[in-house]
Amino acid sequence: MVIGTEVLLSVFIIATVILAFLVVRLELKMRRFLSGRNGHNLEGLIREITKEVDQFNNFCKDTTEWKTATNAKMRKAIRAIETKRFNSLRGQGGNQSFATAFLDEDGNGVVISSLHARERISVFAKPIKEYASEYELSEEEAEVIERSHTRL
Repeated sequence: MVIGTEVLLSVFIIATVILAFLVVRLELKMRRFLSGRNGHNLEGLIREITKEVDQFNNFCKDTTEWKTATNAKMRKAIRAIETKRFNSLRGQGGNQSFATAFLDEDGNGVVISSLHARERISVFAKPIKEYASEYELSEEEAEVIERSHTRL
């Protein structure tokens, strides 16, 4: 069976019309795809998104730097406060005396103590460096420093 020239020509013309229709349809879809709202095209949209991604990356960098600086400051902030009230008169009066430690994350700060006696009140402040003091600490002062250390 031999296919005639007229049949082949008809099939070729029909295929060409179908392909031309598909090409025109594809062209219309591409134009719709490449043209955006307000006249923006795809290339402009990509540039806009790239700009926004760069701004976001800069924001992330700035945020990371801020977080690092804030963490460094927080290490030096008072992180533990412990207080112990006690009776310095041993059996007389109430627990009017106290020792309070104010320490940062590295164990630096101050311990303030107050001794209440019948006729006077004495207040002491001793610097603390790495959970120790160059001054002699009372039992109560040492206790609040130790309790502060265990909380951090």
